[in-house]
Amino acid sequence: MAPVIIRQAAKRDVAQIAQFNINIAKETENLALKSEIVKSGVAKLLNHPELGFYLVAESSHQIVGSLMITTEWSDWRCGKFWWIQSVYVLPDFRRHGIYGSLYSKVKELSELDKSVCGFRLYVEKDNDVAQTAYLKCGMHQTPYALFEETKPDLSFTS
Repeated sequence: MAPVIIRQAAKRDVAQIAQFNINIAKETENLALKSEIVKSGVAKLLNHPELGFYLVAESSHQIVGSLMITTEWSDWRCGKFWWIQSVYVLPDFRRHGIYGSLYSKVKELSELDKSVCGFRLYVEKDNDVAQTAYLKCGMHQTPYALFEETKPDLSFTS
């Protein structure tokens, strides 16, 4: 496999990241996301760095993986948790350390921001492969369960 370069995403990466997000939803939850909404969501984050950022993994000038970082303020720790979201690696590049490289870059960048107190992510409870990768990188499972409520008029799937 060619060397992998990890970099922050740029506006030119919107279509590829949006497609990765559509792929994630289909693979993990069997959801068909609306492409135009996903593209708008990716573009909005890239245009508003206060919302977060994306990292992409490139091999031979092809984006082969990505993840998104958003933040959560922790008053208990007087610091920010970085939430790792929208993790995707192209099938042919899985199990080659791409996620580990992305995660290493997250850790490296967090060292430059002293307000970051840690990292969090959520994963489908039956996604054993992803959970193994996260454990291998040094993360651990928390005792928390995730709950949510979305607005009733929200429509993001086809």
